Amino acid sequence: MLPPLSEFFNEYLPKTRGLSANTIKSYKDIFRLLLEYINDKKGLLPEKVEFRHLEKGTIEAWLNWLCEQRGCSAKTRNHRLSAVVSFARFTLHRDFGGALSFCSEVEHLPQKKVPKNKEAVHFSREEMSILLRLPNCVTKTGRRDRIVLSILYASGARAQELCDLTVGDLRFGNPTTLTLHGKGDKTRTIVIPEQSASLLKAYMKHNQMKDVEVVRHVFSSQTHEQMTISCLEAIVKKYVKAAKELRPDLFKSEYTPHSFRHSIAMHMLESGIPLPVIKTFLGHVSIATTMIYASANFELVSKYLRDKDPYAIQDAQINLRDSPILQFLR
Repeated sequence: MLPPLSEFFNEYLPKTRGLSANTIKSYKDIFRLLLEYINDKKGLLPEKVEFRHLEKGTIEAWLNWLCEQRGCSAKTRNHRLSAVVSFARFTLHRDFGGALSFCSEVEHLPQKKVPKNKEAVHFSREEMSILLRLPNCVTKTGRRDRIVLSILYASGARAQELCDLTVGDLRFGNPTTLTLHGKGDKTRTIVIPEQSASLLKAYMKHNQMKDVEVVRHVFSSQTHEQMTISCLEAIVKKYVKAAKELRPDLFKSEYTPHSFRHSIAMHMLESGIPLPVIKTFLGHVSIATTMIYASANFELVSKYLRDKDPYAIQDAQINLRDSPILQFLR
C-alpha cells in the first residue's frame, strides 16, 4: 500500500490534480486517522497494511467510528470518504488486480445525507468564558491547550489553518497579527486581542521558540512537530466533555473545532460589526457564506439589511488599528 500512497501524495495530488498544499495536508490527516484506526483495531503497523486489509467493511466501520466516537459531522464524514475514493481510483490504474476489490467496495459506499440549513453550532459568550478557563495552566499540556483554544476562538481560524501556523506567521506589536493560510493557498492577516497575544508570547518563550525559526510550527502534539487536526479535535472534545460535566445546563450541543469559528463570527455580528468585515476576517470568498450567521438571528439581519447594502462594500478591508473587534475581544 505504501508505494502507491507515496506516489498519490507526492505526484498525483500536487501535479496531476493540482491541489493546494493545505488540501494535501488535510488528505494526509485523513489517511493518518485511517491507518491509526487499523492499527488499533487490527494490530497492523501502517507499513504492513495491504489492500485486502481495507476491504470487508473496514472503511465503512472506520467512517462509522469517525461519526460515533469522534463526533464528525456528515459533511466531514463525506469529505473523508471522498479522499479514500480518490485514492482507490488512483490505485486502480497502478495495481488493477490488487486494488480492484478495494476500489469497487469504497466506490459503492453511499455519501451520508447532510442536513440542509443546519444551524451553525456556536458557544455563547458565557460558555466560551467557562471553556477557556478549564485547562490547567500548571501543566505543560494545559498551558498549550489554553492558548490553542484561545487562539482558535480569537482568530476564527479553521482547524487546518491553526495547525499550519508557524513562528514566521506571527507579528507581535500593537496590534499583534497572525497570517493564516487558508483554502486554495489564500492568506489573510488578522488581529488578535492583547490578552491572547500575551498568552501566545508567554507560551512561545516557555517553549523556547525564537523569531528566526520562521518555519517552526507554533503548536505541536506529543508525537508530531506540527499539531494534526485529529489532535486538535481531541483537545476540543476533552474540554467540551469537562464543560458539560461542570455545566450541563449550558453545554447542550455537539461542538467541534469549527464551533469556535462560528462563535467568533456570531459574537462579532452581535457586537454590530458589519458582515463585509466579518467576511474578510473569516476569509470567505463570498458574502453569501457569511450570511449564514446573520440568518441565525432574524432581528440582526433585518437591522443590517435595513441600514446598509451588504453587497456595496464586499471588499471592505479591516483597519487593524481601529477595528471594533479589538474592543470586543478585550
